[in-house]
Amino acid sequence: MAEKRYQRKIYLEDKPRRDAKQEILDAFQLISESEWIPTGDALGRITAQPVFANVSMPHYHASAMDGIAVNAEETYEAHEQRPLRLRLRDQFAFVDTGNAIPPEFNAVIMIEHVHVIDDETIEIIEPATPWQHIRPIGEDIVQEEMLFPQGHRLRPADLGALLAAQITRVPVMKEPLVTIIPTGNELVAADDALAAGKIIEFNGTVFANYVKEWGGEPNLHDIVKDEPESIKAALLQAVESSDIIVINAGSSAGSRDFTVHVLAELGTVFTHGVATRPGKPVILGKINQKIVVGVPGYPVSAYLALEWFVRPLICKYLKIPEPERQKMSVKLGRRIVSTMGAEDFVRVNIGYVNGQYVANPLTRAAGVTMSLVRADGLLVVPPEQLGYEQGDDAEVELLRPMEEIKNAIVFSGSHDLTIDLLSSQLKQQRHDMKIVSSHVGSMAGVMAIRKGEAHVAGIHLLDPETREYNISYVKKLLSAQDAVLYPFLKRTQGWMVPKGNPLKIERISDLAETQADFVNRQKGAGTRILFDLLLKEQEISPEQIKGYDREMFSHLSVAAEVKGNEKAAGLGIYPAAKAMGLDFVPVADESYDLLMTKDFFESEQGRWLISVIQSHDFKNAVEKIGGYAVVSQSEPIFFEAAKLR
Repeated sequence: MAEKRYQRKIYLEDKPRRDAKQEILDAFQLISESEWIPTGDALGRITAQPVFANVSMPHYHASAMDGIAVNAEETYEAHEQRPLRLRLRDQFAFVDTGNAIPPEFNAVIMIEHVHVIDDETIEIIEPATPWQHIRPIGEDIVQEEMLFPQGHRLRPADLGALLAAQITRVPVMKEPLVTIIPTGNELVAADDALAAGKIIEFNGTVFANYVKEWGGEPNLHDIVKDEPESIKAALLQAVESSDIIVINAGSSAGSRDFTVHVLAELGTVFTHGVATRPGKPVILGKINQKIVVGVPGYPVSAYLALEWFVRPLICKYLKIPEPERQKMSVKLGRRIVSTMGAEDFVRVNIGYVNGQYVANPLTRAAGVTMSLVRADGLLVVPPEQLGYEQGDDAEVELLRPMEEIKNAIVFSGSHDLTIDLLSSQLKQQRHDMKIVSSHVGSMAGVMAIRKGEAHVAGIHLLDPETREYNISYVKKLLSAQDAVLYPFLKRTQGWMVPKGNPLKIERISDLAETQADFVNRQKGAGTRILFDLLLKEQEISPEQIKGYDREMFSHLSVAAEVKGNEKAAGLGIYPAAKAMGLDFVPVADESYDLLMTKDFFESEQGRWLISVIQSHDFKNAVEKIGGYAVVSQSEPIFFEAAKLR
């Protein structure tokens, strides 16, 4: 059959690249699909929905050292001048790193600090402190906490965190199938014999790996000859089975550049030529609702065009923002101390607050996997430097795309389970936006707003004198700023106790009388302030509460501790008790409000956040948890900065 002749197109367009990109994004209307796959196979995949931990890690109190487990209270008399002897089984037990701590003991002494007298007796010369060298339940991961939101690309450390949380299958976005069609009479495979005029086809392999890196599933087609019917047949076959089609070479205006003609015959051509050098001869079109991208044969032009036009399509299908690979300068929110002579790699969270990037170091403990999972960047302290002071500028290597960091709403303050839901709902509305939260307690949250290190703080601070929540603290601590207190939740604080309430905890006095193992919150937390007020009202001293100095940084962490000990109790919120299968004894109702600057409240991010809070979907999701009432219909309270006289 005679080959159909096409009129040669000599001139190409000079369409702006951004316009050409937006045109094909608007035309790309495929419905994204999701699937469940084994966690071990999920590297690089995008989560399709929020993923929550099934178990805590560790799920038992574990020794952090090789040594002996002891009851700290029985070691207080140990002294250099008065060595203390302990008996095996009755007063100590040998433990190795990772061993479970026997329930009768609450501290570990390193084996290097132990003098063995005989098989049954050891000697120590300094006392232990409660819970030293012990990894508590949930130190790394707490059961029911959200490990990842939807739209998160899973990294190697993330897979470890998932398996540690006993998640063996994970919901991910289905990878869009991208068929790559290399064309050209001159092309041969890399293992073929070469001759003059023959070129090894290697672009296809490069394209396939770019597609894989960006989250797509590549399908590399065999080499297609520069013949219109062959190109047409390859395109029609690809359209039937693929989500996106890339055709390489034949996109220019040469006598045998047939791609634009075949594409126009089978579908629609949006663009033939963009205003770039290199990369000008690009073809963008559509066949049967499938986008076709024709890229030049020259490698540099082809790779650039692929990133400009194929990566955005894959990201839209996966519902993720386009990544950016770069370093950035940040302001340090906290001091970082390093050791001279060692190169120090510090994991940091980064937030874009008040026009600057602020980085705060995450925990540097070797056993906390989630510090790497949650990191936005890596700060490398050179070996000749002792560290950085708070407020210093430093350069960080990004572990996440900059736009994802820039669009994140930095949340500080008191922990609440609804913040994870809020982040999830926000991300459904804006794929490029999420909440990055830090559970540091209400008071620290107020100070983060004051210092410009967070966008929003969740607070529930009870004024002992007025019995009013939050207002007096904002007036006192943020007098120099225009601030907004946004009514968010009404929730109940209560005793979280094991099933059946074995110690019959009803009042705060019961904690002292039963010598329950109390699990406290950190200083500055609203729950801690409430607990201290209850102690004062009942004239009970902190010394009468066993475990008063044992601090946790979230309600879930407290609940996880209580779950693992029949003699334990903690003060917290009902949803945390429910998540861990605990009983709950109500103590007091409280207001959990959101504090922010007026500037953020009126910003685009602030408006999106408030609109999600006020949505029916969010309110319904919160009500399903139980123990909450969303009060976002209440008017926000505005505070004006004190006028200088």
